[in-house]
Amino acid sequence: MKLKREFLIAIAILALSVSTFALDPKLDKLATDAAATNADTSAAAIKELRAIGSTGLDALFVKYSADIDCFASTGDATDEWKRIANAIDTVAMQKDAYASHLYWYTDLDQAKLAAKKANKPILTLRLLGNLNEEFSCANSRLFRAVLYPNTDVSKYLRENYILHWKSVRPAPRITIDFGDGRKIERTITGNSIHYILTPDGTVIDAIPGLYSANAFLTYLTSAKKENDSLAAVPDVQRSLALMRYRKGNFDNIIKTRQKVIDTAGVQMTETKTGTLAILAAPMAMAKAIVVDEYSILRVYDDFAKFEPSVKYDDWSKLASLYEPNPAPDASSIKFIRRQNAKTGLSEDEFKQLFTKLDTFIALDTTRNDFLFHTKVYEWLNQGRGTGDLESLNSQVYDQIFKTPDYDKWLGLYSPDVYTALDGNGIIK
Repeated sequence: MKLKREFLIAIAILALSVSTFALDPKLDKLATDAAATNADTSAAAIKELRAIGSTGLDALFVKYSADIDCFASTGDATDEWKRIANAIDTVAMQKDAYASHLYWYTDLDQAKLAAKKANKPILTLRLLGNLNEEFSCANSRLFRAVLYPNTDVSKYLRENYILHWKSVRPAPRITIDFGDGRKIERTITGNSIHYILTPDGTVIDAIPGLYSANAFLTYLTSAKKENDSLAAVPDVQRSLALMRYRKGNFDNIIKTRQKVIDTAGVQMTETKTGTLAILAAPMAMAKAIVVDEYSILRVYDDFAKFEPSVKYDDWSKLASLYEPNPAPDASSIKFIRRQNAKTGLSEDEFKQLFTKLDTFIALDTTRNDFLFHTKVYEWLNQGRGTGDLESLNSQVYDQIFKTPDYDKWLGLYSPDVYTALDGNGIIK
């Protein structure tokens, strides 16, 4: 293993570009110190690299590109690699950032300043737990595996977005002890959402839950173009322009969804409760705007009335048509294989794992667009969240993710359910 590792490092060094050797001396020293065995030296260098921003992260990738390539290929976590990985993750503020090369702000005001300076939109992630920790919520972990390491997604985000994340609340964890020395630790419940903002913090779009890399990149690209086009729009008409943009995306989802339903031959049966009330009252606009334009911007979708009657097999049919290419790219597959390298999976078992993962990604992409994305567009075109992101996010976690702020147990405990345990199972 040692000889293989040394061989891979040697090959990677030969493959480095000349820019590696042109690294600024100060950055080179900081990158060296960031992985030092002395904890104080390492902490000070990491703090300074973090303050420098994405350039500080780039310095680590230049300095340790051979080590990164070696770990990605072998999964050999030597003591030296652990120090390197700690430096990369801490500067990036993302777990396993070696695979994504993404720099994340954790202060939205700082992200806005950076976005205004770079004239870029902001992608802000809201999640349970922290993005720089192993046990953040399941969706955010999947983002780290199938979205952020994706070659096209990673490159596009680095070049076109300022990134930010904020934890909504801790992710609940559970440990199952089998009593014979074996234990399994998991997170339970929790969801994540990406918001796309203008540099001043106005919501352009919101992408709820997990999407395929292709679908995610499509929304990122579209929102970036919308953000750029706003530069030529007078301030008084910006809200209208954003409403038109969301209405266009809304209509595209509805149109494609209906085509997929017709093609799949899935029967939509309305629930006994009937249709939902029409909630889409357009945002109040300046008097200068023609009243007839309101009708263009009305968005209303009550597909949720069918959802209880749609069976899993039907969702699978719809997903295979709506997202026919959910598979992670080579970079993400390499990441997932590295994560599972020590589990002893055979190639057949890996094949089954990836088949199930593809199905899961396609289903989530489809359900998120069919049920939730349209709902968020409704809210945004009513004016909810366009000026108050926190209120919008609270509404998303309450009504879409079903984990409201006021439920401190996240639906995992109910006082009217008897568990036959002392204290009803609550330890503290």
